[in-house]
Amino acid sequence: MLVPGDPRSPVLLHVPHAGTEVPGWVRDHLLLDDAELATELAALTDHRTDALAAAAADAARVRPFVLVNPISRFVVDVERFPDEREEMAAVGMAAVYTHGTRGQRIRADDPAHHAALRAAFYEPWAAAVRHAVADRLAAVGRAVLVDVHSYPRAPLPYELHADGPRPPVCLGTDAFHTPPELLAAARAAFGAGTTLDSPFSGVYVPLAHLHREPRVHAIMVEIRRDGYLVEPAGPATDGFTALAGALTRLVDTMTALTPLVDGGSPG
Repeated sequence: MLVPGDPRSPVLLHVPHAGTEVPGWVRDHLLLDDAELATELAALTDHRTDALAAAAADAARVRPFVLVNPISRFVVDVERFPDEREEMAAVGMAAVYTHGTRGQRIRADDPAHHAALRAAFYEPWAAAVRHAVADRLAAVGRAVLVDVHSYPRAPLPYELHADGPRPPVCLGTDAFHTPPELLAAARAAFGAGTTLDSPFSGVYVPLAHLHREPRVHAIMVEIRRDGYLVEPAGPATDGFTALAGALTRLVDTMTALTPLVDGGSPG
């Protein structure tokens, strides 16, 4: 789902993992009962990150574009690589998960079903983000992808890099797509205690632009869930407003740094 922003904005708030929808034909292929699926959804969904992005967009001086995926990552994970580059395949959690958060089998190895899932959900989402990025490049000459995620205070068994710090906010970066001004803006927005690339690293950029288009800038914002909600999937706490405000500051800074095509400034 794309919520349009101001035509002058370079910023796309990308929210890939807030969704909980599992269509019936997909549910029929999962090796989980209703209680087991609910437990997995509670553990792995990036709860309320869509609300954080919406609040930041509403408050921004120049409204960014917002892309929210309503489909659960237990259908497909739209941020995984579709090929052998995906390291999470080692634990059965590539684009189509065959295993859950505890290493348990959740889906059979059924190539035809996996292909149907990718065709129905993964490929359309990838195309939508690619088109949104291309639209911003054409309109303002730059696209700034801010990937909005959350993660639990305690590591889940599936995590491959669970031994490092778990700060209130982790910033995922990429040497090609995360320029110094974007990293500085994110650090200033989220303040003390923010660390880089732990427990999660990297950024999301459409494959058509990945490490090819220097005008596509990207950063991943991973927010520890106990900072804004009652874990694992409870109501928002007082921290929600502060974090939405920090995300707004990041949006405003990056928008102000992007000249308009006519030489003006949206900030």
